[in-house]
Amino acid sequence: MSSEIGWAESLAIGNVKTGPGVEQAVKGLMMISLTHAMRANMTMIHEEHQRQNQAVVANDPRWARIVARDRTADGHLWYSVLTTGVYCRPSCPSRIANPKNVLLHDTFEEAKATGFRPCKRCNPDGLSVEAENVAIVARACRLIEKSEEEPSLANLATAVGLSPSYFHRRFKAVTGLTPKDYAAANRASKVRESLASGNSVTEAIYDAGFNSSGRFYEKSTGMLGMTPSQYRAGGANEEIRFAVGETSLGTILVASSKKGVASILLGDDPNRLVHELQDRFPKARLIGADRKYEAFVAHVIGFIEAPRIGLDLPLDVRGTAFQRRVWQALQGVPIGQTVSYTEIARRIGSPRAVRAVACACAANQLAVAIPCHRVVRNNGSLSGYAWGVERKQALLTREAARSLQSCGHRLARSQSTFCAT
Repeated sequence: MSSEIGWAESLAIGNVKTGPGVEQAVKGLMMISLTHAMRANMTMIHEEHQRQNQAVVANDPRWARIVARDRTADGHLWYSVLTTGVYCRPSCPSRIANPKNVLLHDTFEEAKATGFRPCKRCNPDGLSVEAENVAIVARACRLIEKSEEEPSLANLATAVGLSPSYFHRRFKAVTGLTPKDYAAANRASKVRESLASGNSVTEAIYDAGFNSSGRFYEKSTGMLGMTPSQYRAGGANEEIRFAVGETSLGTILVASSKKGVASILLGDDPNRLVHELQDRFPKARLIGADRKYEAFVAHVIGFIEAPRIGLDLPLDVRGTAFQRRVWQALQGVPIGQTVSYTEIARRIGSPRAVRAVACACAANQLAVAIPCHRVVRNNGSLSGYAWGVERKQALLTREAARSLQSCGHRLARSQSTFCAT
């Protein structure tokens, strides 16, 4: 009977005889079971490796620099991501990977030996995107400086191989200025250099790339802080009125040009403040002992003693285009509040120019009128102040008290209104 159904050769399993088809099926089931067991075991091993790797990487100080996208770590360490098959530099702008899928490398050769491809966003094999942007912007700056006339945004973007909008964003991020502002600052610098070297005003106008004298004279006072002829003479005969007074924070000197307040200095020694003013305006004609001006200075002293009265003065702000942008942002910080250097850099559209913002604050010559005392470190602690950290703390304490007092008055008014209704 077995020969009739083709089971001539059979395999005995227990007391049951089976044919070759059943034998093959049994072997297949055994292989499937073995494969599943191997996969489960490999999965357990892989998961255990991931757990261990996650703990190792997460606790490695190198990982903290990667999470922070620390640009100073570029060139000193690299990392690769198992799930994407790429290796990156620490400052890579890509989404932070899960540490369980990350391998850390101390050398570029070690990262490359993984067989993974270089990340296209951070280009770990060459210059970083930031370095490339800096090189592009530097090239654009040289083009602006060498041009006889102010180049258009479109022409500059074409020259460096970028779209106008992207080039504008990159230029501002690197320099803190728009290309137009940089060109204006460059022309102002050319004018100052030309006048200082003894050239006539007309020569200075056309050397700087102005097409007409009318356009130049429209901007000359804001550009130079005085008339071109006065600047050519080294600021000679410019009238600067000043007065010295006393406050609870020490001595104060306020000085004004015809345009507005040019200096507000704080210190302990009146003579030293006057010498500082002379150093700043060496050829100007300083005029003191003016009773009308002393009354004006009393208003500034009143603000220092009682910030609630506010301070609204015409200012003669003299600085670079970048410094002016920082100082304008500082004037927007309300009384009773503080901001960090990082926040000011963000507000002016140059988030990477934190150090330049700090330098602009240090160059401020208009204490309290341009409230650089309201800038603190990221953790809220006090940083340096040109007129002393103790004065900075005193100013902030007074302004905070004034802010709380104002809040109390508003709350009292709202409560009385509520009771009346």
